[in-house]
Amino acid sequence: MRTGKTGKTGKTGKTTRAAKAGRTVRGPGGSSFRLDVRAAVVVALLLLLALAASVLLIGTGDFDIPAADVLKTLVGRGDPGQEFIVNELRLPRVLVGLLVGGALGVGGALFQAISRNPLGSPDVLGLGQGATAGALTMIVLFSGSSAQVTAGALVGGLVTGLAIYLLAWKRGVHGYRLVLVGIGVSAIVTAANGYLLTRADIVDASRAVVWMTGSLNGRDWDQVWPLLALCAVLVPFVLTKGRALRMMEMGDDVSYALGVRVERVRALLMVAAVLLTAAATAAAGPVSFVALTAPQLARRLTRSPGPNLLPSLCMGAALLVSADWISQRAFGADQLPVGVVTGVLGGVYLLWLLVTERRAGRI
Repeated sequence: MRTGKTGKTGKTGKTTRAAKAGRTVRGPGGSSFRLDVRAAVVVALLLLLALAASVLLIGTGDFDIPAADVLKTLVGRGDPGQEFIVNELRLPRVLVGLLVGGALGVGGALFQAISRNPLGSPDVLGLGQGATAGALTMIVLFSGSSAQVTAGALVGGLVTGLAIYLLAWKRGVHGYRLVLVGIGVSAIVTAANGYLLTRADIVDASRAVVWMTGSLNGRDWDQVWPLLALCAVLVPFVLTKGRALRMMEMGDDVSYALGVRVERVRALLMVAAVLLTAAATAAAGPVSFVALTAPQLARRLTRSPGPNLLPSLCMGAALLVSADWISQRAFGADQLPVGVVTGVLGGVYLLWLLVTERRAGRI
C-alpha cells in the first residue's frame, strides 16, 4: 500500500513538473507545439532589458538626453539637434551592439550544443582570434580601409573555423576533440597575431590594438546593414534546426535512430555559427566572453534542456548593450571599450565555471 501511494505521488509530481515546464498550444490545421512558459517569460524580460538598456545608452554621452526625449526622437517628434544625435550618431552604435550581442549569443549556443561542452565557445575555440588575424593582415600588411578590414575578419574567421573542423574530424566531430583542437589553433593564431603587430608601424599598430580590444565607438550605418542582413538570414535558419540540435545532444547514435542526418546538420550549424561569430567580430572587433556566458546564463534562467537559442540571442544582446552603458557611465563616454568590460566579467565567470565543472568531476 505504501509503495502504491509513493508511486502515485511520484507520478503526480512528474505530471505537475511537466505542466509547469510548458503547455501544448494548438495551431491551425490541427497542428500543435510545446510552449515552454518559463522560457517565453525569460525571453520577454530579456527583450525588455535590452530595449531599456538601449534607450539609456542612446541618451548617454557628452550631451545627455533624457529617456523620454530619446523615445520621442525615435518616433520622429524630437527637435533637429536631438534627431541628429540620436538617429545619426548613437542609434547605429546601439543597433550594432544589439546585433553583435545577439549573433555572439547564438553562435556560442550553437558551439556549446554541438560540442556538448560548456567551454565550447568561439572565445575558447579561437574563432575570434582567427577573425582578428584576418583583420590584422589587412591593417598591417595592406593598410586596408574599414571595408577591407571587415572582409579580412570574415575570411579569417571562416578559414579558422574550417581548419578546426577538418583537424577535429575523425569519423565525425567529437565534442572534446573539437575543444582541444580549437585551443591549439587559438594558441597558434594568437602567436601569429603577435607577430603581425611586431611588423606594423606605430600608426597601424595603434589602430590594430584599438580594433583588437573590441569596441562600439564610431560604429555607423555601414556596419548595421550587412550584419542585419546576415542575421536576418542565418538566425531563422538556425532556429528551424533547434529540434535536431536537441536530439543531437543525446548522442549521435540516438540522433541517427530518430532520423537526424547528424554530420550534415552539424556541418551546416557550424558554418552558421562561424559566419555569425566572424560577422560580429568584423563589426565590433573581438568582444570577449559574450559567446561563452550568454548561453550559460540563458540556460540557468530558463532551466530548460537543449540549446536555448532564442534566450541566448536575447541574453547576448542585453549583455552587450548593458556592458556598453556601464562602461560609459562608470568611466566616462568613450573612455573604456566595451570589450574590456565583457572581458573582466567573462573572465570571472569562466573561472567560476571551471571550478564548478571540476567539483562536478566533468573536467
